[in-house]
Amino acid sequence: MSHCARVVIHEKGVPADIEYFDPNQPPEDLLELNPNGNSPTFIERDLVLYDARVIMEYLDERFPHPALHQMDPVARANSRMLIKRIDQEWYPLLGELLVHGDKKAAKAKKMLREGLLVAAPVFDATPYFMSEEFCMTDCAMAPLLWRLPSIGIDIASLGKGITAYANRLFSRKAFQDSLSMEERQLMPMSNHK
Repeated sequence: MSHCARVVIHEKGVPADIEYFDPNQPPEDLLELNPNGNSPTFIERDLVLYDARVIMEYLDERFPHPALHQMDPVARANSRMLIKRIDQEWYPLLGELLVHGDKKAAKAKKMLREGLLVAAPVFDATPYFMSEEFCMTDCAMAPLLWRLPSIGIDIASLGKGITAYANRLFSRKAFQDSLSMEERQLMPMSNHK
């Protein structure tokens, strides 16, 4: 989830010092600010946020240009609901795949792949996820799609719409800038075109 927040930081051009740490051994000074010791943790003066979605929303409001949510309240609410569904339906399956190597992981892989295939018409309909413009939903989708090859799901096997969508996201400068060294190793650029 921290990757999603980093995509927003780079899309907005927010000057930020991004520090990576071992999630199993969070630094003591981080634990003083964030008792969970989780990532991401966003610190700005006296403000400490440690939920990726809250950080993303805060950054979009604090740095309004370019806007990553539509101005229309209905469109904004719909985008938030889409992100909530992605968080509840697809990211937990990705998490299982990244942690387990047994039958449970095979079931999660099948469910994630099928979920994306069912959504294929959505990827075909507009250049971005249910939008003509790059938006917050795409910031949530890009890290998930980037990790698919590393868990054995070939993006090209999901159809032309998803492949073209993923390539649009992955080729954005902000997305490339958001990648950690470890994330760059998940899928070399030559593998996604």
